[in-house]
Amino acid sequence: MTTQFQCQVKTIAFDENYTPAESTRLTTNFANLARGDNRQENLQNCIRMINKRFNDLANWDNPTADRYSVELEIVSTDLDVTGAGEFFPAIEMLKTYVIDHKTGQKIDGIIGNSFSSYVRDYDFSVLLRDYNQDKSTFSVPDNYGDLHGELFKFLLNSDEFRSVSQKAPVICLSVATTRTYHRTTNVHPILGVEYQQDAYSLTDEYFAKMGLSVRYFMPPKSVAPFAFYFAGDLLNDFSNLELISTIATMEAFQKIYRPEIYNANSVAGEVYQPSLTYDDYSLTKVDYDRVERTELAIKQGKYTEANFIKPYQAILDAWLHNQNQSKTQNQAA
Repeated sequence: MTTQFQCQVKTIAFDENYTPAESTRLTTNFANLARGDNRQENLQNCIRMINKRFNDLANWDNPTADRYSVELEIVSTDLDVTGAGEFFPAIEMLKTYVIDHKTGQKIDGIIGNSFSSYVRDYDFSVLLRDYNQDKSTFSVPDNYGDLHGELFKFLLNSDEFRSVSQKAPVICLSVATTRTYHRTTNVHPILGVEYQQDAYSLTDEYFAKMGLSVRYFMPPKSVAPFAFYFAGDLLNDFSNLELISTIATMEAFQKIYRPEIYNANSVAGEVYQPSLTYDDYSLTKVDYDRVERTELAIKQGKYTEANFIKPYQAILDAWLHNQNQSKTQNQAA
């Protein structure tokens, strides 16, 4: 079967005047900040946090800690399943740019950072919940995450996406509260000290199906490790400024949304298990409603089921079968 899938890519600046598009998931970090009466103040505070942290890490030839600022762009990649011009919002990611105020340069950063996907909402908040509703032991369905993983790789390999970024994305998320992390002796000058764990989390396995590996690093002056999902070589494919742009951006978001972990008043030890019930932490000047985010994720997952999964089920199943056959043939060759 020849696929009729078509892609389109749109970009919009993430700044203090940002307003989420109707197609944007409202639980996405950057969109969630831009809601409510304090939306502009939230955005200003978040951007200020990003710039301050960037200059803190990029401290060489930067004696007044104000040489750089970070510009952020939201990259939305939409998918038309039938080729009829009806696009569904597939994925959104943040792309960073580094402004060097000393040289006047605008330097490409990293695409990825905060990752948004309606199909992931469906998988985690609808499919997984329904599958485990009457079970005493948690489990995942067969082929869980396969469709999302193949769609993600298809979109990243599209000409439309490549026109925005030639490099593969780096997605930075919170470490899992269900896993224990162990500090290693490996230290990177920018990413910091590396942590490892004995068993991958459900999120780690889900991202592996997207073609992304994971490593866990706690950057200098951070208090907990982050999960970095990437394709290729995380330590050598990116410049120091590129890596700093991701750390600065995602640490700001995680301090807001996971203060128990990333704005804790003590630093992760040699053996570390993250917890959202930890009470020794500080709040940022940005407030949000965690319960509302959970409810919105379910709502967005059901929206995906009604407007993407069910209407195109037969086409998506056939396409996924075709992708799996191609992979099997390539492995056998």
